[in-house]
Amino acid sequence: MQEDIADADADAGALAFETAALPQFDLGEFVRRVLAEDLGSGGDVTSRATIAADARFVAEMACREPITVAGLDIAVAFFRALDREVRVTREVKDAESVAAGTVLLRLDGNARAMLAAERSALNTLQHLSGIATLTARYIAAIGDGKAKLLDTRKTVPGLRLLEKYAARMGGAENHRMRMDDGLLIKDNHVAVAGGVGAAVKLAKAATTGLPVQVEVDRIDQIEEALAAGADRLLLDNMTADTLRAAVGIVAGRVPCEASGGVNLDTIAGIAASGVDYVSVGRITQSAPAVDIGLDYALQ
Repeated sequence: MQEDIADADADAGALAFETAALPQFDLGEFVRRVLAEDLGSGGDVTSRATIAADARFVAEMACREPITVAGLDIAVAFFRALDREVRVTREVKDAESVAAGTVLLRLDGNARAMLAAERSALNTLQHLSGIATLTARYIAAIGDGKAKLLDTRKTVPGLRLLEKYAARMGGAENHRMRMDDGLLIKDNHVAVAGGVGAAVKLAKAATTGLPVQVEVDRIDQIEEALAAGADRLLLDNMTADTLRAAVGIVAGRVPCEASGGVNLDTIAGIAASGVDYVSVGRITQSAPAVDIGLDYALQ
């Protein structure tokens, strides 16, 4: 690779982001892997053929539609990885909702390096801001009730930490990050165990120290689950009316989460049923990338 990839955490802002927002995320490794995928073994041959090695660009990165920002410091890390001396001015912060035309950051640095980093930086920022933007729309649709929005494990393989970070920037809370940080008994577990109550008892007997959540899709499973010691219920694919009845039966004994059939048209009614949480796979699984551009001028 002709472009020398520096340590991506050389930028103090990116390092602070990595430490505070994503303590388990290896920012440097991610940036190196993504740049290697884009640059290949020969690097940006077009820029080397057409642009002088010492040419400099000033650039503005701006959104072309209203967005909620997520991943700005990761975008900066791509530019910093190819040009340690690039000057960066961040104009906004992650989790900010901004209007179309807002300048997100300004860059001043080596032209070849900037062009080589551009696609990786934009792809990442557009994707993560897309998740944050869609999540913010769901938050707005929920309204002012008590229900909190949760994400799910429906994420692009290898990008879960980033996508769940973006969901947080949009206002959601994270559900399980991995399968080892929460016991969630679903219909297949119930079928093999021989029923909701039996599955919950087995999970409690395992003494993992983790709370036990169990999926129920019928009203008549609720008391069985609670009697067996369930710490939380996942009310799956229930109508708003059925959810209301389920919440009444639970009567605050454990938190209730609604899941299944949730979209922007249905979430307000689901949230109004009295559930504590609404989980939505769409915010990570189906969020479209937002439109963000980078405009250059020779220095």
